[in-house]
Amino acid sequence: MEFRKAVETDINDIMNIIKQAQVYFKEHGINQWQDNYPNVETISSDIANKNSYVLIRDNNIVATVAVCFDGEKTYDSIYEGEWISNNEYAVIHRIAVNKNYKGLGVASEIIKNVEQLCLNKGVHSIKVDTHEENISMQKLLEKNKFQYCGIIYLEDRSKRVAFEKILY
Repeated sequence: MEFRKAVETDINDIMNIIKQAQVYFKEHGINQWQDNYPNVETISSDIANKNSYVLIRDNNIVATVAVCFDGEKTYDSIYEGEWISNNEYAVIHRIAVNKNYKGLGVASEIIKNVEQLCLNKGVHSIKVDTHEENISMQKLLEKNKFQYCGIIYLEDRSKRVAFEKILY
């Protein structure tokens, strides 16, 4: 599988994967990625800021992720716990896998690639948050050795569970 930065021509494929995830969340009563988020403008901005990546298998985009190295202001305050480190960190946002490739280890492959990206930049911490009802994401994080750290609140005051992994 090839992991690369996304380009403008990838937007339709990325949005199809995002839409599949939105339907999945809605069907499972998870109030995440609803209300037109993430949308084309979000993904376009990720690409323009060089934060968007895709995973390619058999010449098809099978997964997408945004990786930011600029910090995350909603992570400045954490409740009912604490971050493992206060060092420079990467943030994983908007990770999603094509429904036809779920259960094949694709999301873990994305995380492994993000870890390598971080190590190449000398960054040894990855932080991520997810909806408290998004159990599949929490299991993915735990499987990939992320540790639960506490609760953060998004700008709209939505509650999220927060995780961090230290890379060696």
